[in-house]
Amino acid sequence: MASKSEPQTGAPCHEDVRDSKTLVETYPVTKDSDPPSLSDQFPEGGLAAWTTVLGSFLVQFCGYGYATSFGVYQDFYTQYYLTNQTSSAISWIGSFNMFLLTAVGIVSGSLYDRGYFYHLMIAGSLLQSFSLFMLSLSKPDQYYQIFLAQGLGSGIAAGLMFVPSTAVVAHYFRRKRTLVLTFVASGSSLGATIHPIMLNNLLNGPLGFSNGVRASAGLVSVLLLIACLCMRTRLDPPTIPVNYIVAARKCIRDVPFVLMIAGAFLFQLGFYYPMFFLQLDSIKHGLSTTFSFYSLVILNAANCVGRVTSGFIAAFTGVPNLTIAATIACGVLNLGFIGLSNLASATVLGVIYGYFAGIFIGSWVSLMADLTPDLSELGARMGICFCLSGFGILIGTPISGALLTSNYIWWIPALFSGVIALAGSMMYILMRLMLLKRRSKERSAQLEVLESHP
Repeated sequence: MASKSEPQTGAPCHEDVRDSKTLVETYPVTKDSDPPSLSDQFPEGGLAAWTTVLGSFLVQFCGYGYATSFGVYQDFYTQYYLTNQTSSAISWIGSFNMFLLTAVGIVSGSLYDRGYFYHLMIAGSLLQSFSLFMLSLSKPDQYYQIFLAQGLGSGIAAGLMFVPSTAVVAHYFRRKRTLVLTFVASGSSLGATIHPIMLNNLLNGPLGFSNGVRASAGLVSVLLLIACLCMRTRLDPPTIPVNYIVAARKCIRDVPFVLMIAGAFLFQLGFYYPMFFLQLDSIKHGLSTTFSFYSLVILNAANCVGRVTSGFIAAFTGVPNLTIAATIACGVLNLGFIGLSNLASATVLGVIYGYFAGIFIGSWVSLMADLTPDLSELGARMGICFCLSGFGILIGTPISGALLTSNYIWWIPALFSGVIALAGSMMYILMRLMLLKRRSKERSAQLEVLESHP
């Protein structure tokens, strides 16, 4: 009987190894982790969970969705409101807005980890509302006023909300997390579909620029108020927040992750060219004003479909392979914009490009997770990746605008965008090869451990 109470000694058997591996996967432990508790059980639903998802959806609708509707403003400013500025100078407004949306994530993500979720959401919502109402007060040909309100203010506001509104969903879901995050991400695509319709009809209608922007700002303010009332955190912040400097040092030594950042930077130099210039391109090629107004709607509706389906396709292809396919397709389609000349070509290019662009955006965060060995550092790595790759967004469309010139030579920016996007896809291919090499070494190490414990 006494022998039954004695602790087992000797090498662990295969079942022990498998059980230990399952336990570690279920409750990943780092040196700063708290012991597993009942809070580690995710509700996977419930009123608080789904209202938080709705709030996150609305934030994406009013933040990223509004920012990617800048093509409407690009067309309006170029033709009517900032006629004393070049296309390149005007595109700096939208590109700086998009850059801040992603780059501010490195600050908002760190503050979120320290428990400042509600502060970030309220401050971001108020600043977004204030910036859009200030934009409505901007006068024609006053570039600095529009840049400060739309480029700087709205960009910081969207950046404060972007990462926290996405990360808070993880408090409630684990099994359904990918599906729920896909739904949240579709909010930005729906926003990029609805906002252009509204803005084109307001700016070019009887209300004009000032009242039209105020109406748009009113809608965004109401939706952000609802979002703030809906979202709730469930888990306490980590006892010791992730050190971003330590995480950055780890990233530098992680070759696949560095290649992913390099690929994202190069790819995004050309990625936003169609989103900013498609409407203006359609008008300058003599297509009807009505169709040109809806060209961005067509692209962003296809983008929404791409985001929603990316999760299902990735289950069969794998996230890295899907990202590579999407980036190659976008690069080739950017080259295809050289041939845009009529309604059929504009429609086909808009639909196909929008779909593959949606697949890329939908799989990007999942790719970061795949390349993060310690998921406790995922927020830090997301912030670092968004910040560094955001420089591609910052300078990409202004370069395209400069190449376009005042004579509207469309094939030059399309060629630049296509070639640079394909260069980014080559970086993703190298990333995939290095990732396969790393995982092969990890499997070999695991087999050696199992063989050493028969």
